[in-house]
Amino acid sequence: MTTTGAAPAAPARFGSYPPEDVTWLLSDLSDVALERSTEERERAIQGGTHYSEMLPVEFQPDAAYLELFHEALETSAERVATAVGVVGELLWQRHAARGHQPVLVSLARAGTPIGVLLRRWLAEAHDADVAHYTISIIRGRGIDEVALAHVLDRHPAGAVAFVDGWTGKGAIQRELDEAVGGWVAAHPEHADLDPELAVLADPGGCTSVHGTRDDFLIPSACLNSTVSGLISRTVYRDDLIGEGMFHGAKFYAEWADEDVSNLFVDTVAARFGDVRDAVAAGLATDPATRAVTWAGLRSVEQVARAYGITDVNLAKPGVGETTRVLLRRVPWQVLVRPDRLADLRHVLALAEARDVPVVPTPDLPYSCIGLIRQVT
Repeated sequence: MTTTGAAPAAPARFGSYPPEDVTWLLSDLSDVALERSTEERERAIQGGTHYSEMLPVEFQPDAAYLELFHEALETSAERVATAVGVVGELLWQRHAARGHQPVLVSLARAGTPIGVLLRRWLAEAHDADVAHYTISIIRGRGIDEVALAHVLDRHPAGAVAFVDGWTGKGAIQRELDEAVGGWVAAHPEHADLDPELAVLADPGGCTSVHGTRDDFLIPSACLNSTVSGLISRTVYRDDLIGEGMFHGAKFYAEWADEDVSNLFVDTVAARFGDVRDAVAAGLATDPATRAVTWAGLRSVEQVARAYGITDVNLAKPGVGETTRVLLRRVPWQVLVRPDRLADLRHVLALAEARDVPVVPTPDLPYSCIGLIRQVT
């Protein structure tokens, strides 16, 4: 196994989850001023600055929006629990066939709450105490190799299960494929490292390890750090992250009173006992329906052409990605399927608050697609 030596995990006070739920393989940048306004950040990104070099100002919801989050959590908890159970059982079966239990490696930060939930499912369903790490992967810059080496120093490569929340166009799956391919080429002793993501919702058709292909709301997409352990998006900047350091992130301890990270996972985990039959039904589907198709990417490319968008990265498909557009980018408009409006109340609220046109679009392959305004 590869030995990296010195990079420490983030300090024990880092994040708001119980320490047994996750080990953060991140450098603590809490004291660094990294936030930039939405408009300034958008101009910088479209002008060539990499998004990982700065952070958005964290969205702080009003009472009405928070009420939407709590309503969404209550109505979708069972569906989320079912998806967690399906993914947990798929991972358990796959890794049992390899002779070990999975080691969860979630992708910070959207994957972290899902990794916590999977860990809790495996503990309840199989009495298994599985390791869970969260590490950074950045589109266009790859995976944090220092963090990956840290995991592989301690666990067999074949035990690693990469975890995220959902897929959009599949950009992170492609990034992970490339990163793991490069890692294995340089470290052939890790040839059984599997890059396939485990996600709750895979509307993009990017992975066989998914809870559902439906584009549904996972409530952790509604908020930012306050539903993700009070941790920012990850940061990679040469002047901040030196050799042998993990990628960085900030811990927003000052927002502890607004934190719903543990409320989210506790509420979903409380439904595990109620969804055993639904999980069994989800596992009984024809394996052919789990084939990777990349259908989402093709459909988004069609939408981009129809709207004259030359950079497909300015079209963000799915509930989770559209929410991100409204929370921290400069949105142009939001396309929504009229038959999904009842499930998109938080999207409609954010669009109204930011005066973003909502365009009913029948037969959309996703529940919604967020289009980013070109500003440069």
